[in-house]
Amino acid sequence: MTKNTKVNAAILIIGNEILSGRTQDTNTSTLANWLNSIGVKVNEVRVVPDIEKKIIDTLNVLREENNYVFTTGGIGPTHDDITAQSVAKAFDLKYEIHKEAFKILEAYYKPGEFNEGRQKMVWMPEKAELILNPTSGAPGFSVKNVFCLPGVPSILKSMLGGLKNRIVGGQPILSLTISLRTVESEIASSISKIQDKNKEIEIGSYPFFHAGKLGVSIVIRSEDQSKIDLCNSEILKFIEEKKIEIVDR
Repeated sequence: MTKNTKVNAAILIIGNEILSGRTQDTNTSTLANWLNSIGVKVNEVRVVPDIEKKIIDTLNVLREENNYVFTTGGIGPTHDDITAQSVAKAFDLKYEIHKEAFKILEAYYKPGEFNEGRQKMVWMPEKAELILNPTSGAPGFSVKNVFCLPGVPSILKSMLGGLKNRIVGGQPILSLTISLRTVESEIASSISKIQDKNKEIEIGSYPFFHAGKLGVSIVIRSEDQSKIDLCNSEILKFIEEKKIEIVDR
């Protein structure tokens, strides 16, 4: 892939605890921010339960439609951690002990602590490439364009640095935010006109409530700073005409 290629990804969040609301998903924003910074646009995010068929079917759709897929969750030592075996079945690969992962965890734990439960974390699809874990020892893994990461946010975050050289992105996605003391209905028509003239730019409007007052943030996103600047000047022009106050958030 060249730097001018549009590169996209999907995020697959795996776990009953997310769907039940017991655990809050923060991994999506961590991954999306990181991917944007290296020029990979997140096309979609899906959340699925710990059900093998659901994981396999969703993964097979996402890996065909995106350059990369990142899964989070389901690679720990418990009975409901079934991501690795599901990925093996999705790719029609053997599910086996990864020798390098075994050595890493055998060295990581004290003698006698690397029990049967923990050994479950070294079972992976054959020929999986490891994603090293500087926080808690247990590695993630990748198969072709699918990258499997743990669900614990701090551990996932610590593993992203080791992935940077394995992800080929396009131009980093830039953004500019203009926050206004207004409501969406007041600016909707003007924003629509600017968006119609600049279809390759992404313009979003997001209401906020700050210091007891309502406002709207307009976010302009593109790989091209000059196009952001052009949209910005057009937005500032109608803001001035409508005498809308710009606020500092």
